[in-house]
Amino acid sequence: MSNIPAELSYTAEHEWVSAPNADGVVRVGITDFAQDALGDVVYAQMPETGTEVAADTVVGEVESTKSVSDIYAPLTGTVSARNEALDTDPALINSDPYGAGWLVEITLSDAASYGTLLSAAQYQEKVS
Repeated sequence: MSNIPAELSYTAEHEWVSAPNADGVVRVGITDFAQDALGDVVYAQMPETGTEVAADTVVGEVESTKSVSDIYAPLTGTVSARNEALDTDPALINSDPYGAGWLVEITLSDAASYGTLLSAAQYQEKVS
């Protein structure tokens, strides 16, 4: 059984998204289910800060000992931060997918779009 925190929202592509903060910024990562399916992550490529991203478009990739997987922008906005720690320790995605293994932060162009994501219960049904 995968760890699916109830306070997060999810995408069909196995990304998690935190609730927007007061500035409309969300944090994005891949789910415990996804990191487990990938195996040992050896490399993560994420967009640079300031990059405009559109929902459902490829914005990066995560490479593991098994495969390479595309990372999709869950929502439209601008990358306001990227997890620089992954440059030297991509295994954080495996060891702490909902914490130190986050990928990017996005300033949403429309905070209401957050409501289009899957709830934890909906994501649980998808991966069960």
